[in-house]
Amino acid sequence: MSKSFFDKVVKGLFIDRPNRFIVNCWIDGQKKRAYLPNPGRLWELFFPNRSLYLTPNREGQKTEYTVVAVERDGMPIMLHTHVTNKVVQHLIETNRVPGLEGAEVVKAEATSGHHRFDFLLRYQGRPYMLEVKSCTLFEGSVAMFPDAVTERGRSHLESLAQLAQNEEIDCGVLFLVQWPRGRFFLPDYHADLAFAQTFYELRNHINYQALAISWNDDLTLAEGQAPLTIPWDYLSQELNDGGSYLIVMHLPERTTLTVGSLGEIILEPAYYVYVGTAKTNLTQRVNRHLRKKKTLRWHVDYLREKATTCSALPIRTTERIEHDLAGRLASLAQWTVPGFGCSDCKCTSHLFAFTDNPQHSEPFIEMLQYFRMGRVEERLLSPLE
Repeated sequence: MSKSFFDKVVKGLFIDRPNRFIVNCWIDGQKKRAYLPNPGRLWELFFPNRSLYLTPNREGQKTEYTVVAVERDGMPIMLHTHVTNKVVQHLIETNRVPGLEGAEVVKAEATSGHHRFDFLLRYQGRPYMLEVKSCTLFEGSVAMFPDAVTERGRSHLESLAQLAQNEEIDCGVLFLVQWPRGRFFLPDYHADLAFAQTFYELRNHINYQALAISWNDDLTLAEGQAPLTIPWDYLSQELNDGGSYLIVMHLPERTTLTVGSLGEIILEPAYYVYVGTAKTNLTQRVNRHLRKKKTLRWHVDYLREKATTCSALPIRTTERIEHDLAGRLASLAQWTVPGFGCSDCKCTSHLFAFTDNPQHSEPFIEMLQYFRMGRVEERLLSPLE
């Protein structure tokens, strides 16, 4: 029998997200503000007119509704992080977590020293500390966590490993993947290299598990869960600080730049995306690009000096993807800046202009997802075919 975690669910349509915890949406033709209990970036899930699942709030709360899920590819994706622990407790108590059959929940929100973890279990006669993470980042059969830097998440791993080494206790992390098509799980070394490195380094001290679940249209938990494989060999090869990157900059007004060998160029107001590569020390290279005050060396430095906002999107990989990235961006951009940033290659440009912020554009995010995760899936599946 399907398990329900909500008394009442209504549907709405996504409009925008003015901050991490608020969503504007349409419900029955009326614009409403809703609370979002999930601070993740969720770039790949929130686009205009995406279906939302919401629950009514009690009277007196700041918002009338709470967003609990969003639809992707016709399926609800659970976003409510507080519900995740209830789901995991239900799965443990009904023996539906592979590798933890017969485990008993001793205490929820158990503390050890200065740290609090989601569950203290008793499994095979021993105490077992379990931390739970909800994973909503996926593409095809690949799921990744986190979708943004999480120092807190990395601290959890270090604390669990220390606990496992110093005490007579077993420790684990369960990644609950909100996507039934998942086959592989990896730490997101693109978004948070430090978390991914810690994840890998502590693999002999922490029992990592990733479990795919799904939800019915009425937001009852669907029957059937499937464990995901962690491809350790692949991770060890790719866990390097090298690859390509995108720098997204906003130029609010028409600007004339004198750029090295290019000479004087005129840039119209737009969002500009620059493509670069760093075989090593990618983090250091990106951080340099983000700074305004520095010696002007590369073409992009001259633009960064004038841009009002700037963000970086690393794509860590051992593959050479810079030219493929440039080609894909050229097909998405409104225009390109000829010769910019490509003096050492055959590309016509490495700078691409968008009239609106591309990070809110579904085609742009799909492109980013492909280079970060889709190509990973292709490489993981190729030996299996």
